[in-house]
Amino acid sequence: MRKKRQKSIISALVFLVTVITIAVVNSGAIPDKSPLKQVAQFVLKTDNETSQAGKSVDTSGRPDQVLAESVLTAEIKNQLGKKIEWNQAGAFIINNNQTSLKADVANVPYATNKTKYVRGEKVPTVANALLSKAIRQYESREKTGNGGSSWRPAGWHQLTDLTGDYDHAVDRGHLLAYSLVGGLKGFDASMSNSDNIATQAAWANQANSQESTGQNYYETLVRKALDSKKRVRYRVTLIYQGDNILASGVHLEAKSSDGSLEFNVFVPNVQNGLVFDYYSGEVKESS
Repeated sequence: MRKKRQKSIISALVFLVTVITIAVVNSGAIPDKSPLKQVAQFVLKTDNETSQAGKSVDTSGRPDQVLAESVLTAEIKNQLGKKIEWNQAGAFIINNNQTSLKADVANVPYATNKTKYVRGEKVPTVANALLSKAIRQYESREKTGNGGSSWRPAGWHQLTDLTGDYDHAVDRGHLLAYSLVGGLKGFDASMSNSDNIATQAAWANQANSQESTGQNYYETLVRKALDSKKRVRYRVTLIYQGDNILASGVHLEAKSSDGSLEFNVFVPNVQNGLVFDYYSGEVKESS
């Protein structure tokens, strides 16, 4: 009983000291240079660091707002629209996440691509699709003959053996993902379709969580809608600055026929630790 009473007294004293310490730190009556206030600030800082120890830290590799906004020049903003909001997870919400796409249509599923030439090289620009579960692809690429490829899209400059969450710089990024349109007869969903593949930073292509929203995150939302037998109108637009060969990012829009799914977002073509030359596609590690 004596030990318990002692522990209770000690706990009470610790609580009292903490309250007094906080009061000291926040008190405007005590100068910042006062030794008493400096000691109090140190105690609080140490206590806070200790309380954080052992807690999981997000290592999703998502870019911070400064890096993400580095591609948002006046020209890029003009292509996206007036309202562009940081989503706290690497990407930007456009027009309050609302799109002008019309999904409640009677058309059969389709998928189309548009391209342009930049300094003699073909690059994708826009992909439009009306998606349904009927054209959703569940088989692996190997089974359908759409496996790996050595073909390189315009602006391809690879770096490997990188540290961090992504060990390489760029991927062959699909405008229309294989999983979404791989079952559509006559559509080339391979990794060497120059109309549908662009050089894309690995983070921008692969990131797939609420804390790190790359293109794959939004494609997953569409996949889930299709799995629930919803029809989805989908548009993917690569946003280029001037005559750059590498897109500054990808503008993704989707809307389901029942309205349960809708998004309008911009995923910047960036990655932590890397600096891209969007004119040539060359990439280097940041210093």
